[in-house]
Amino acid sequence: MPRPAQRLAVALLLCLVSFAQSQTAAKPSRLFPTPQEQRAIQAFEAAKKNPLELTAFLVNMPKGGDLHMHLSGAVYAETFIRQAVADELCYSPATRSLFKPSSAASSLPPQQICGEGNRRAEDALKDQKLYDALVDNFSMRSFVSSAGVSGHDQFFATFSRFGSIKQRHVYEWLDEVATRAAAQNEQYLEIMQTPDFSAAAKLGYSIPWPSTPADPAMNRTGDATGTTHADLAKLRDQLLAGGLRDIAAANLQELSDALDGRNRIENCGTPAATRACSVKIRFLYQVLRGFPPQQVFAQTLLGFEVVQAELDSGQPRIVGLNFVMPEDSYLSMSEYHRQMLMLDYLHSIYPRVHISLHAGELAPGLVPPDGLRFHIREAIDLGHAERIGHGVDIMYENEPQALLKEMASRHIMTEINLTSNDVILGVEKQWHPLPVYRAAGVPVALSTDDEGVSRINITHEYTRAALDFSLSYLDLKRMARTSLEHSFLPGASLWSQPDVFTAVNPACAAQPLGSENPTPKCLAFFRSSEKAAEQWQLEHRYQLFESSK
Repeated sequence: MPRPAQRLAVALLLCLVSFAQSQTAAKPSRLFPTPQEQRAIQAFEAAKKNPLELTAFLVNMPKGGDLHMHLSGAVYAETFIRQAVADELCYSPATRSLFKPSSAASSLPPQQICGEGNRRAEDALKDQKLYDALVDNFSMRSFVSSAGVSGHDQFFATFSRFGSIKQRHVYEWLDEVATRAAAQNEQYLEIMQTPDFSAAAKLGYSIPWPSTPADPAMNRTGDATGTTHADLAKLRDQLLAGGLRDIAAANLQELSDALDGRNRIENCGTPAATRACSVKIRFLYQVLRGFPPQQVFAQTLLGFEVVQAELDSGQPRIVGLNFVMPEDSYLSMSEYHRQMLMLDYLHSIYPRVHISLHAGELAPGLVPPDGLRFHIREAIDLGHAERIGHGVDIMYENEPQALLKEMASRHIMTEINLTSNDVILGVEKQWHPLPVYRAAGVPVALSTDDEGVSRINITHEYTRAALDFSLSYLDLKRMARTSLEHSFLPGASLWSQPDVFTAVNPACAAQPLGSENPTPKCLAFFRSSEKAAEQWQLEHRYQLFESSK
């Protein structure tokens, strides 16, 4: 048996090793780990010897927020099947998609008429083979690439297959993701969602796109026709005159109703409140980039108007916007430069609106080499992105080291989606840029992207990051802190320097970090900063978690 002094020396060595590992990318949270952190580090290192034990350890570890989550993609297939039954939908084995029945028989009760060769969704509840087929069609479960069908193809095809599910279920989707987050000690979700924009798209198509040629310098990486500030200002005026703000008001009501429905189903604010109520949800307005400029500009302007209205309310529930859809598709690629110029103009009109952009969700072979060279750069310089989603092609960009240095100095965070990058792009650990970002000092945080389609959760991503990239407990803790540091919640950060988790705002400095009973001065600061309040809550959760080890 080792002597007590030997055991203490071994424990100290483990702490120092873990601490040293955390220095590979970022400054430590303190000069040395606290005694509580030391115990958590020991428990983490012991659990890391077995993936199952590590998962069990990490499920209860505080994780801050998930800043990159698409709502429909976060819902599990089993939920969609249940809702398809409730909506009385049909299923086509040929297209592997749900659809609405064209008519119903006059019998009582009415019967669905799905057509020859098709099935009623409710049949899946009595036919396990059909049930399994629906789960596989709506997710990546059981998928194996074959000639002409890649993981990329399967992943993006799932969305149209369950797309007939009625939007009245959105509040149930919110409850599902909040419940799952709460079970993993996660406290904040920034969820991408697309409210109904059909009227805005129709309005956009009614106005011809300007034909003003751009200066040749503006066309360097793509078509910039019609994107002078004068052209876009005129388009904006026409869209607003056509009633776009009325559409924005309807969008706000749609999202507000969804949040209210989620609160009702979880009994929030009552003695019967579920644990899911502890998870704060905010929306990112989701713009579909894979369409002609008339539609994209109209929807983007709509998104800016919605977020601006929320900011003006003083209690924003929609905190920013993002562009989505496969970045490698024809219109996403050919229109990318013009879309960034649209954002450049709209940012000048709505400078308070936060922007996060999918950029660099690309890999060699998916697009020609030229397509890998400028998306992240333009997302930052023209799109005014404060965060980059995915950023997988960073080292194929022009002058990548200069770009990394700029991202680090400007504190532009990268949203890391390990499983998504693997199943969609085929980018496995040895080709993933996470170590590059960390070595360059670029802030990073883990996220799920589409946890339902990928059939994962945030704990899976933490486990994968720890094992694939030899991350320490302090590395993961830093990522959790980074997620809230770069959230679009309003207010000043708890931390006195960006991305330096060593000293807090003076208002909260005269007490233990994460104290259950903050001082009156600290509480007053929290009333002025929703972000700082969430960050303090994260520190309190770490206090409880680490003291239990």
